[in-house]
This record gives sequence, C-alpha cells and structure tokens, in this order.
Amino acid sequence: FIANQKRLEIINEDDVEAYVGLRNLTIVDSGLKFVAHKAFLKNSNLQHINFTRNKLTSLSRKHFRHLDLSELILVGNPFTCSCDIMWIKTLQEAKSSPDTQDLYCLNESSKNIPLANLQIPNCGLPSANLAAPNLTVEEGKSITLSCSVAGDPVPNMYWDVGNLVSKHMNETSHTQGSLRITNISSDDSGKQISCVAENLVGEDQDSVNLTVHFAPTITFLESPTSDHHWCIPFTVKGNPKPALQWFYNGAILNESKYICTKIHVTNHTEYHGCLQLDNPTHMNNGDYTLIAKNEYGKDEKQISAHFMGWPGIDDGANPNYPDVIYEDYGTAANDIGDTTNRSNEIPSTDVTDKTGREHLSVYAVVVIASVVGFCLLVMLFLLKLARHSKFGMKDFSWFGFGKVKSRQGVGPASVISNDDDSASPLHHISNGSNTPSSSEGGPDAVIIGMTKIPVIENPQYFGITNSQLKPDTWPRGSPKTA
Repeated sequence: FIANQKRLEIINEDDVEAYVGLRNLTIVDSGLKFVAHKAFLKNSNLQHINFTRNKLTSLSRKHFRHLDLSELILVGNPFTCSCDIMWIKTLQEAKSSPDTQDLYCLNESSKNIPLANLQIPNCGLPSANLAAPNLTVEEGKSITLSCSVAGDPVPNMYWDVGNLVSKHMNETSHTQGSLRITNISSDDSGKQISCVAENLVGEDQDSVNLTVHFAPTITFLESPTSDHHWCIPFTVKGNPKPALQWFYNGAILNESKYICTKIHVTNHTEYHGCLQLDNPTHMNNGDYTLIAKNEYGKDEKQISAHFMGWPGIDDGANPNYPDVIYEDYGTAANDIGDTTNRSNEIPSTDVTDKTGREHLSVYAVVVIASVVGFCLLVMLFLLKLARHSKFGMKDFSWFGFGKVKSRQGVGPASVISNDDDSASPLHHISNGSNTPSSSEGGPDAVIIGMTKIPVIENPQYFGITNSQLKPDTWPRGSPKTA
C-alpha cells in the first residue's frame, strides 16, 4: 500500500519482481504516470490493483494480459481519449457490475468525456477464425491447422498450443497463419490448440481440442494387495476406450460378484483400476493375464498371484493350479468394456461352494461314524450285561425279548420277560424240589443285596394251567386241584 508519494512516477520491471506472492497492490494519491509493459511479469498471483488519483494518461492492456484480475480501479486519472484506453471501456462493459467506475477522458478540446460514451473510429475488438479439419487423428499421423484474423487496428496473430508434446511448426502473417503438427503423440490427446488475434482494444481466440486414437497400452500391473478386498492393480491407456478381459492360468476368467474389474480413476484416455477378489483362497493362486483391446490393437500383461498357502504345504507352492475356479454366474461387462468370447467359455465351479460341499461331506462322515460307534458300544454293553446278570441267566434272548427255557440238567433259570401274558418281570422255574433251603436259601433263591430270598413260583403269572405243572413244583401245604 503506497499513498501520497508525489515523486513516484514510474513502475519498472524490477520494482515489484521480488514480491512474487503479491496479491494486492494499491498506489493512491501519488504521481504515477507510467507502467512498464513487463512490470508485473513475475507477479502472477496479483488479483487486485488500485491506481486511484494518480497521473496516468494512458495504460496498455498488455500490462495485465497474463493476470487473472478480479479488480482494477482507475478512478481519478486524467486519461487521454484514444484507442489505447478503449480496452478499459470494453472491460467495464464486460463486467456489467452495478458498481461501475465513473471514468473520464480528456478529448482534443480538453473536455472530460465519460469513458462509457467514448467512440473512436477504426478502433474495435479483433476476431479470429480457426479453419480446422476433423481433429480426430490416429497416433503417428500429421495434421495442419489454418487460422485467419481481422480487426482495426490490425491485430497480431499467434498460436497458443500449451504444453503440446508433438513436434509442431507455424507460419503466420498479420492476418493468416497455419500450424502443422507431425508425428502426433497419444500424450496430446485432449489438449487444446488456440488461434489468438490481439490488438490495442483487446483479443479474440478460436480453439479446438485434439483427439488422438491409439492402441491400448497396459502401463502398470502389479501383484495383488490386500485392503478391504484383494486387488490386482492396473493402469491402461487407450483411445477409443479399450475393452478388458482377464484370463486365469490361460482360461477365460468369468467375472461374478466374487471377482470383478473395478475402475477407480479415469483421466481422459487413462484408466486406473483393479481386479477385485472377495476372500480368495489357495484355489485362487495362479497366473492372471490382462488383455486390453480396441480397434487399433491390443496389449497384454501377466502377473502371478499368491493369496495363501495350500493346506499341508509349508511354502504354499502347488504347480498344478486348477484351470477353472468360478461358477458361471453370467459374465457381466466390466467398467470399460467386455471382450468375453462366449464360444470359448469353459465350465467353472465356485470356490466357496466347492469348499462348503467338502466340509459338508467331512461332517457327514464324522456323524455316521459316531452313530455306528455308539451302536456298537450299546451292543457290547448289553452282551456283557447278559453274561453277568445277578439273576443267573444262562439263556438270553436278544434285548430280553422272548421266553427263555431252562435247558435240561442245568437247574433253575431266572429270566426277564416281556411276554404279554406275563404279569411279573421275574419268574423262576425249578427242576427239582420246591422247598427252599433253611440255611442257604436253596437253589431256588434270588440274592438281593446281601440276603438270599426264596423264590416261590406263581403259575398264574405266566398263563400256565395246572395240568402243565409237575406235581413236585407245587409249594408245600398248597392244595392240589384235580
């Protein structure tokens, strides 16, 4: 901020070049008369300039052409009415702001004329017209652009090619010019080329965008990385947009919800993405090949992926990778195209389903083996129980079903029976005397705990008629019925 410096008359190139970050410059109520053409060449950040109440009689737009000014205040300067300041009028009209400055200039009669009413013959904005053929060209080809300009004062013409990589040369006159670009590079696709006409009042330009078609190139393909999902990252360049196809161990990889191509960033003709895999296992280890193709050619690259070791193998190596790992859910086109050849597709099986079926088979075998083992234990237990029964069973029907008959000469037998006509689970048939021993309890006795208790048969429990009983099986003192 500079004020009341009457001896400040000129701003040269070296006066403010050290202030490269300068954004606001104010010089008011001073004696400023002249600003050099390159005074602000190093001050590209300058946005606000205030030259209020100085001694400026003329000011060229070339001082500010490279700046993105949001405010230029010139009130109170004794401008001379000429074509040199018509650009200020044009700038005021272009802004259409309600706070338009009240600017005046002195005519040949030293009268103050509002700048908004200034009319200068043969002083107007120039025009530029770019005559260009179809600017869609194949990589390596050449192209020529032509441009014509018009205006009064006669404008100068130049080409603005930005950071064009391809080799180029131009030929210009005051009103005509041409630009020839040779061996066009794919790096120039999407860039803008402009023809500019400039005079004292202002400038005009006509622009075209260059489109370059070229075959795809896989510029980046790396080993898989683990984040939320596993990802095999890649970068592909190509125009028109290339179609992508993945192969697994030489076979077409059918994409599904478990494995699919994702494009994360697109930069005109460059695509950054990854092959996304959801919870891959050792079944997914192998060689992955990416093929990118469009009408101008194709490119392919291969990467070996290792997600986890094979069960029972320390280093996880298995040279015989399965050729097919996914069930065909229907191959969907990926983000930038689909080159799946349906005629070459092969049957596939989903890893998750396959692993689930294997686990289910293991579980079934374990359950069946457990049931069989349990049944064997139960049978062994019952056989042991039959041999060592405290009731002295000699003959045993399986699981206690059916009647057991005492073998002749063996002695009394006790049996647990489930006959429908049996009222008691315990009955005893004696082959000898029915009189219990007074000392030992006799042969017809049952040991309960530490005590032997005589057993007296009741034939009514077994549905045996009196005629079927031997006379000596009746208990003593009991009446015999004929």
